[in-house]
Amino acid sequence: MKIYVINGPNLNMLGVREPEIYGRRTLENINRDLKDYAYTIGAETEFFTSNIEGELVGAIQDAMNDADGIVINAGAYTHYSIAIRDAISGSGLPCVEVHLSNVYAREEMRRASVLAEKCIGVISGFGERSYFLALEALIHFIRSEQK
Repeated sequence: MKIYVINGPNLNMLGVREPEIYGRRTLENINRDLKDYAYTIGAETEFFTSNIEGELVGAIQDAMNDADGIVINAGAYTHYSIAIRDAISGSGLPCVEVHLSNVYAREEMRRASVLAEKCIGVISGFGERSYFLALEALIHFIRSEQK
């Protein structure tokens, strides 16, 4: 089983950008641990990060030919990117939206997601653990669908 983990704008700044909100660990550290964890539960991960919307759309489209599902933290694009929404919808892949912070306890602008409706679920507010929870949920969903 192969899962794409896609990260959007400013997530490359984890560990530096507002550590009181997003934590002190870098995205590279989180990805390394997530890759190791995925292996222990029978999955392979492919990571992609970009600050550019079109590149994120391209990564979702690439996943169509190579992956069983997607974990995505689209960052600020979560709130307004119809292009990413359409790519998720068009991919036909199960997708879990993930956020480090509890977006519902933050500014009102962060509470709306145009992606959530096209995802099988949303996990937010558990810091880096959100990625692990998203991966677990996605793998469980895929395995359930294959029965």
